Amino acid sequence: MPFLDRADAGRRLAGRLTQLRGADVTVLGLPRGGIPLAFEVAQALGAVLDVIVVRKIGLPRQPELAMGAIGEDGARVINRQVVIADQVSPDEFTRVEERERVELERRARRFRGDRPRAPLNGRTAVIVDDGIATGSTVRAACQVARAHGAVRVVLAVPVAPRAVIAGLSSVADEVACLERPERFLAIGQWYHDFSQTSDEEVVTLLHRAATSPVTVERRSMTD
Repeated sequence: MPFLDRADAGRRLAGRLTQLRGADVTVLGLPRGGIPLAFEVAQALGAVLDVIVVRKIGLPRQPELAMGAIGEDGARVINRQVVIADQVSPDEFTRVEERERVELERRARRFRGDRPRAPLNGRTAVIVDDGIATGSTVRAACQVARAHGAVRVVLAVPVAPRAVIAGLSSVADEVACLERPERFLAIGQWYHDFSQTSDEEVVTLLHRAATSPVTVERRSMTD
């Protein structure tokens, strides 16, 4: 197995991102599995760590197909081609969006607590997950990060199918990926320990990062 666990994958991934150390970078982990990796990356880069919570806006008649995505603070991305092709009305879109936004805000409060969202305006966003299967979630995260003002988006994952990576250049300026197999069955096959990351672990890691001396200094520089 290439990776012992998510922490090991995060440390190895950080080794591919050393050129970003000292830059205006915010590391964003996708919950829940991406947070242990993002924590290691943020520590190695001396960067602020935050969670990026996104929700797919699925078609009313085909929920697995995204017609858009939403993030915090009203961030919204619309796939107009899908909306037009499926003849989705504004009211239908709004109903799905409102339902997903309730869940998005619940998750953001659960993970971040009272801390404000880390600002991305004018900064490089490094989006981290524990792997990519289809790419729909990380694609939405990249788009939401841009909607929040990121001027550069770097997608960092330990493993993803080669064919999927090729299609992410439209949403990410750079993709850092350690393993790009042609034959891909599941992310968990690339880890010795792929046990589920709990909400409590996410909260703990985000709190540790937020209270570290480096993060406190970085946040004060961007306030």
